[in-house]
Amino acid sequence: MLIKSKLKWVMLSGAVLIAFSLLVHLLIAKYSSEDFVPYRSSVGYGDVFIPKIGKQDVRYRRLWGSVKSLKDLQPYANPRSGYPIPTEQNNGFIYAKIFGGFEKIRSSICDLVTISRLLNATLVIPEIQESTRSKGISSKFKSFSYLYNEEQFIAALRDDVIIVRSLPKSLKEARKRKKFPIFTPKHSASPNFYIREVLPTLEKTKVIGLVITDGGCLQSILPRSMAEYQRLRCRVAFHALDFRPEIRELGQRIVERLRSWGQPFLAFHPGLVRDTLAYHGCAELFQDVHTELIQYRRAQMIKQGIIHEELTIDSHVQRRNGSYPFMPEEVGLLLRAMGYPPDTIIYLAGAETFGGQRVLIPLRAMYPNLEDRTTLCSKKELSNVIGPESSLPSDLLWSSPAKSEEQLIEEWKKAGPRPRPLPPPPARPIYRHEKEGWYGWVAETDREPEPSLIDLRMQAHRLLWDALDYLVSLEADAFFPGFNNDGSEWPDFSSLVMGHRLYRMASDRTYRPDRKTLFKLFDDIREHLYHPKRNWTASVRDHLNRSLGEDGLTTESRTSKPTSFLAHPLPECSCRTPQSANTLNPVKDGHGEFLYGGEDECPEWMQPALEVVTLKGTGVEEEGVDESESMEDDTDLGEQLESDDGGGRTESTRPSEQDEEMDPDD
Repeated sequence: MLIKSKLKWVMLSGAVLIAFSLLVHLLIAKYSSEDFVPYRSSVGYGDVFIPKIGKQDVRYRRLWGSVKSLKDLQPYANPRSGYPIPTEQNNGFIYAKIFGGFEKIRSSICDLVTISRLLNATLVIPEIQESTRSKGISSKFKSFSYLYNEEQFIAALRDDVIIVRSLPKSLKEARKRKKFPIFTPKHSASPNFYIREVLPTLEKTKVIGLVITDGGCLQSILPRSMAEYQRLRCRVAFHALDFRPEIRELGQRIVERLRSWGQPFLAFHPGLVRDTLAYHGCAELFQDVHTELIQYRRAQMIKQGIIHEELTIDSHVQRRNGSYPFMPEEVGLLLRAMGYPPDTIIYLAGAETFGGQRVLIPLRAMYPNLEDRTTLCSKKELSNVIGPESSLPSDLLWSSPAKSEEQLIEEWKKAGPRPRPLPPPPARPIYRHEKEGWYGWVAETDREPEPSLIDLRMQAHRLLWDALDYLVSLEADAFFPGFNNDGSEWPDFSSLVMGHRLYRMASDRTYRPDRKTLFKLFDDIREHLYHPKRNWTASVRDHLNRSLGEDGLTTESRTSKPTSFLAHPLPECSCRTPQSANTLNPVKDGHGEFLYGGEDECPEWMQPALEVVTLKGTGVEEEGVDESESMEDDTDLGEQLESDDGGGRTESTRPSEQDEEMDPDD
């Protein structure tokens, strides 16, 4: 009994000591929590981001603030004077077929409307070949309406061009019998080509057809006397081409979800598209089957006369010329050099990222909060945008082409002496996800098979995903292109986004990096990429900050505008406030064309609206960032934010904690 009594006292004493110890630890934690920084395995979102690094903070302004020198630029694509309204008494009808992806479609439609105005013709709503019924899309939509709002398109351009949904019945029958001439203009066709070659035919037959394959059918830069036609291009691209309601609603929902976490976000488009990579011979950027696919496509382009170079080229020369894209890892290093913290929200735009999730691994390691439409939308939301589609026949396996009897006999004769060894085991089946990816044919045949109905449907879906990403990229607080103005003379996604952002709000933070300059800087630290010296970081910051303003726009005017007017719609489609119009020093090239400046002064009816904007944003002036702003405070914002308390996210899980479905190509 005595022993039991002693054990009870020992246990009781131990419990008291434990309770006392816990109380002491709680008191220590309470009174020292202000100076204690907890360890976090991953940096999460936080509502405290804005209060701790507020909009008035100089470091915040350097990352997200507007560009002061461009705040006086305002969108103004209205006709200036002497612009007659079209009448039904015109030269006839123009119908068109447009081939290509999202960028080529958007650019081609703008050129098509401009040509209809030039030829004084009625435009039939163009047929987008990637989204016709034969591609297996929902029967709810017709070609053009799969992407865009037809009613808005017709109404917005009623003072520019007469647009109809289809040809009159009598002319439809004649078109079926191929009685009307068809033209296939080049993307750089001049206005004189249409006046001299196309107009006489149109006046004679009253109907002509156009087949547009190169992402446009009218040269980008027009004479000054045709400035109204350039402004018409802007009205088409930035006002008339409105996405259908389902796309707009989901795009707005994605933006709201990104903003609901209490932080600004950056949109990044990698630009890793197979055709573009093949055009520039970027095979060495990838490994294994991806290299084969790029080389195969490049060989096709050489055969078709698109490329007039060798199949294999010196990748180092191409890279030094800026003809290679930034890989996602390099973009992550550039953002780190700019001071973007690890918890920055990055939206990954683009329906195709060649190489799959594998090429994104380094960027995701640096910035775990890398989002895209699949992480922000449910499968049901995405299927609602697609619409009801008919089921396709089951095709789970893909077999190699059947051999003829003669081939089998010939192989038997060449098989060697008897007795024969046992035949090899049967090959494993090729599953659907491999067939829809890149592996379905490379190991089986030397020729890429014709796309199946599933492939055609997936191509149509990519138009919708690009449309969603386009909307989100426009609304982003900052935009960074991975491969804009690549020199292929095709319109590209990043350039269209940059041009639209420049038109809508020129002072928005849009980076315009010079790949040639930055690749040279990367070569200087190739042996220690993740530990660059301070002067390297300062050089990157200086270059990217300058690209936001006058220097970046001057470069874009030289490089992007000759390829795509929509990538740089200045000075024709903008105006300047009276205060800046008198003090601006415009920049001209050797031919007297404006590289920077040259915009008209904003009309008087815009002045009250501009004053309201100025009054609303006295903070806007303070938030602005001058691209030449000195860098005295060299404190790394990433280090500052890592030492702050992370706070909580408005939703239950962080993006960096969400499970992700890996790309089947990996």
